[in-house]
Amino acid sequence: METNNATTIDEFILQFSPEVQLILEKVRRVIKETVPEAEEKIAYGIPTFTFHGNLVHFSAYKNHIGFYPAPSGIEKFKDALAKYQKGKGTIQFPINEPIPYELIREVTAYRVEENLRKAQEKINKKAAK
Repeated sequence: METNNATTIDEFILQFSPEVQLILEKVRRVIKETVPEAEEKIAYGIPTFTFHGNLVHFSAYKNHIGFYPAPSGIEKFKDALAKYQKGKGTIQFPINEPIPYELIREVTAYRVEENLRKAQEKINKKAAK
């Protein structure tokens, strides 16, 4: 179930059943706890967190929670994510199974490190000119 008319993450979450709302709120909370400085917005029609660029996105569908940590986040945690359906930049967590919130936290923390490293590399390149 993809929805595209929300303008805030709160509005987005309210479009789902109470059970799914609880999952989405917990995913949101885990991300915010991991990177309190991240900004929230709706991008690509789904909840998005940015921190020195896009960090992670998430959404809900009929049978799964989609988590989008960029291809690098999936590659880094490929063993831990082995049991889940994956695409180039997406992971599908079945709604009828426990959501791996700690894994979401670890992947998000990795993406923070990655974005900080890239931001520092840009600064270094500018300083070298």
